[in-house]
Amino acid sequence: MANKLATSLLAACFAAAVLLALAAPAVLAGDPDMLQDICVADYKSLQGPLRLNGFPCKRPENVTANDFFSNVLATPGNTGNAGSLDVGFVTTANRLYASTVCAGEVFVFPRGLVHYQRNNGGGPAAVLSAFDSQLPGTQPVAEALFGASPPVPTDVLARSFQVDGGVVEAIKSKIPPK
Repeated sequence: MANKLATSLLAACFAAAVLLALAAPAVLAGDPDMLQDICVADYKSLQGPLRLNGFPCKRPENVTANDFFSNVLATPGNTGNAGSLDVGFVTTANRLYASTVCAGEVFVFPRGLVHYQRNNGGGPAAVLSAFDSQLPGTQPVAEALFGASPPVPTDVLARSFQVDGGVVEAIKSKIPPK
């Protein structure tokens, strides 16, 4: 009887150990929630306000679309693409960051934020996408799209929702920008 009890206890301990070992990577593999939508490093000031993970961030009012833009891929290689894209994203504070991206240039969309890309040229445009690994939370889509400041271009929203520009303007008039 004692031998049977010891065997059962050993089997239960082994099963528990296996379950914990299998669950451990899932528990340890998650990213922590971000404290804010964006953290653009403030390289000019190591004395700046500590905003995220101990690194000084630019104050949100000093962040521009150029902080998410780079042309480092513009030369010297042949990226094999043509055309240009109008791109942008909206933060949870309903602020729009937008730019035009040409061959070899880069624009970063922080994960989870409402964003758009539109081919603004007559030729094809190739896009390379990569994703980061932080979780910014949720964002009300209607407020982000129709209440952004500066506003998301009306023609971008009209094409996206397949409606007339007048409909977009009517919706924008009911959602004031922050």
